[in-house]
Amino acid sequence: MSIVQKFKSFWFGPTDQYDQEDFEDLFETSDDVYATNGQLALDRQPMEAPPPPSINMGVGQRSKVVDHPSAQAASEVLVIEPRQFEESIEIVDHLRNRKSVLLNLHMLDNEQSQRVVDFLSGATWAIDGHQQRIGDGVFLFAPASVTISTESNSAKALKDAFWMQAQTL
Repeated sequence: MSIVQKFKSFWFGPTDQYDQEDFEDLFETSDDVYATNGQLALDRQPMEAPPPPSINMGVGQRSKVVDHPSAQAASEVLVIEPRQFEESIEIVDHLRNRKSVLLNLHMLDNEQSQRVVDFLSGATWAIDGHQQRIGDGVFLFAPASVTISTESNSAKALKDAFWMQAQTL
């Protein structure tokens, strides 16, 4: 071994001297790979997904595994017209089940409407949800997994002016 090779092996680690035969082993074909019309084909069965792991839980313990939001079905919006305050408890159950609720309060008087809106506002806040007044007596309550986006009046006026100008051109 020359002094240069010793120097290189000291600083860069030992260098391996490979022969052509060493690399030929890497390129040998096995029995499950064969050529067909100049193309390689694999003779393998598709792999099956392993079963999900089982979770052994003690008595009184709850699983901490939750579904990923994107794995859930499409969002659902329920349109509800309550006729009495007691129906607001069912509406909270819908919110807890990650369903949005479009609430039409035209069937209730002002006092009951205010009670329902206050109750649902508190429940929506408790589940980190969102709420938006849509119109006179119409409200949207949504769980945390749903975002409500609104367009401001100034942005709407700017957009309308732009489209009106674009149509005249």
